Amino acid sequence: MNRFDFTPYRRSTVGFDRLFDLLENHARGTSGDNYPPFNIERRGDDAYRITLAVAGFKSAELDITAQQNLLVVQGRKGEEAAPEGSQFLHVGIAQRGFERRFELADFVRVENAALEDGLLVIDLVREVPEAMKPRKIAIGATPTLSVVSDQPAAA
Repeated sequence: MNRFDFTPYRRSTVGFDRLFDLLENHARGTSGDNYPPFNIERRGDDAYRITLAVAGFKSAELDITAQQNLLVVQGRKGEEAAPEGSQFLHVGIAQRGFERRFELADFVRVENAALEDGLLVIDLVREVPEAMKPRKIAIGATPTLSVVSDQPAAA
C-alpha cells in the first residue's frame, strides 16, 4: 500500500487543505470495486466528459446528483422477473446497483447528460466567474481623480 505523507507540504502551503484531504481520503477509500467502468476525457481547456458503461440500465434507473465539488452517479436496478419458461445458463451482465462519486474542481458544472447504446455520457464545463479571472494590474499608474465642488460653475 502506497502511503503519502503530506505533512511537509501542509507546513509550507496555505489554502490547500481541501486538496490534501481529498488525496488522503481517496487513498484510504479506494476499494477494489471498479463497477461500472468509466472514462474521463478532456475535450478542451475547460470541457470534460465522463462516460460510464451502464449496460442494462434504463434512464429511469439512473440518478445524477451534482453538488458543490461533487458529482454522484447512482444506478438502481429494478426487480425484473425472467420471462416465463426461460432459464439463464450464464449471467455475465451485471444487475447490481452502483454509486460512483467524482470530485469536481471549483466552478465545474454539469452541462449535459445522455444515455445511448449502454453508455452514460456526462459533459462538464468549467466556468470561472469574471471576478475570479486573472486581470492585469498597472504598476505605478496614477488614478484619475476628479474634484467635486459645491460651488456652481462660473459662467
